[in-house]
Amino acid sequence: MRPTSVASALLLAGFGAFAALLAWRSLPWPLIHDVALMHYAAWRIADGAVPYRDLFDMNQPGTYLVHLAVLRTLGGSDLAWRVFDLAWLLATACVIAALAAPWGALAAGSGALVFATYHLAGGAWQAGQRDFLLCLFLLLGALGVARWLERGRLASLVWSGAALGAGITVKPHVALFAGALAAVVAVAAARACGVPTASGVTAVFVAATAAAPLAVLGWLAAVGGLAAWYQIVSGYLVPLYSRLGRASSWSVYRWHAWIPLGLGVLVSLASVTRRRGVSARHVVAALGLAYGLAHYVVQGKGWEYHLYPLAAFAAVLVAAELPSALAARRRLVAGALAASLVAALVLLGAKGLEAAPATWWWDRERTVRALEADLRARLAPGDTVQVLDTTEGGLHALFRLGVREPTRFLYDFHFFHDENTPVVRALRAELIRDLDARPPRVVVVFERGWPAGGYERVERFPALAARLRERYEPALTRPGYRLYAKRHDP
Repeated sequence: MRPTSVASALLLAGFGAFAALLAWRSLPWPLIHDVALMHYAAWRIADGAVPYRDLFDMNQPGTYLVHLAVLRTLGGSDLAWRVFDLAWLLATACVIAALAAPWGALAAGSGALVFATYHLAGGAWQAGQRDFLLCLFLLLGALGVARWLERGRLASLVWSGAALGAGITVKPHVALFAGALAAVVAVAAARACGVPTASGVTAVFVAATAAAPLAVLGWLAAVGGLAAWYQIVSGYLVPLYSRLGRASSWSVYRWHAWIPLGLGVLVSLASVTRRRGVSARHVVAALGLAYGLAHYVVQGKGWEYHLYPLAAFAAVLVAAELPSALAARRRLVAGALAASLVAALVLLGAKGLEAAPATWWWDRERTVRALEADLRARLAPGDTVQVLDTTEGGLHALFRLGVREPTRFLYDFHFFHDENTPVVRALRAELIRDLDARPPRVVVVFERGWPAGGYERVERFPALAARLRERYEPALTRPGYRLYAKRHDP
């Protein structure tokens, strides 16, 4: 074997070994954070609850459908979610490899393993996050358009658009990327076949993209949740929630690893541009990279999982020029790309080894189990529990117990921001009205509020504070939460 072939094999083996090690160490990860919330929502929907009308939530319906599918096929255990997460990761890595395949096995394998390592280095709270799920849809959309540009097969546009449409049902931001790809299709078709043909081809792509969102909206209309969905999106999500908890748009988790990844992408793009080797796959991957940056910045909350689309397309491009540079003996380019990959491997691997045994999510798991035991001892069949929480484990405990809330509110932060707006005042009034109509046996107040506040936040909601004082009594306080039991209960 040539020295370059040996070096390439060692590089891939290094990434593969790290990815396999991190995957193995991830098997015991508990089901925590946002996933538990969506499991609760999906369980309620499977039990007859109408999305948005009976469950006040800002997530889009495609997310519920993914969790419903997992609950019905694999179940709701921690291991079931690990199986799903790793299977989705494998599928995403395979699509990255397929997108990079024409550039060589080294580019394809490196891209797939970079993304796998990136995901596994994030730890348990990144498992199955919505933006991670999006990556498979985004990459399939890019791959389909690239294949159409290369081969002219209309079927590629159909499944490409269908994948992007599925992504839109999870996060509507995907429409930006779909629009960019539609523009590429329109321009390429117009140049090749003229404007009339381009209109028809573009219409096929747009129609395929619209199929899943229209089907999901039809489902919402059929079950009675469409009006409530529109009300939440237009009345709360866009004007209020989108501004909540905004961090600096440039605060980036794992920024050390992004330095070599970013340099590798820049070197690859500069090299292929200089040698005039830009292909359809370079174009769609670069558009995906631009979309990934917009996806993170536009949301503006600074959350790590919003970086996933950017990471996916960075993984496609980071080693795109390495096989060509090695073959042409362009030592400077090849050395820079190899160094970027090795540095990314070391930094991501170190982060993954640090994240795997992290204590905070095991602490969260213990909180969930403690609350589950406390509630089980106090509840009779048919009793309800209202939790005032965001992601600390309240809904997770209810999901494990199979206990419902008496109101449609999954979280409590809606009541503690923009408190003088008509929307929040109406939400507060609805909560009090439902608590009066269907008093829960127990109210659980979690200490940590989001985006800020502790137990004292309840005092900013006078009607709620009054009802806790008058109708409930503090029954138990543990680290992280406090139980209020209904007075005069046996």
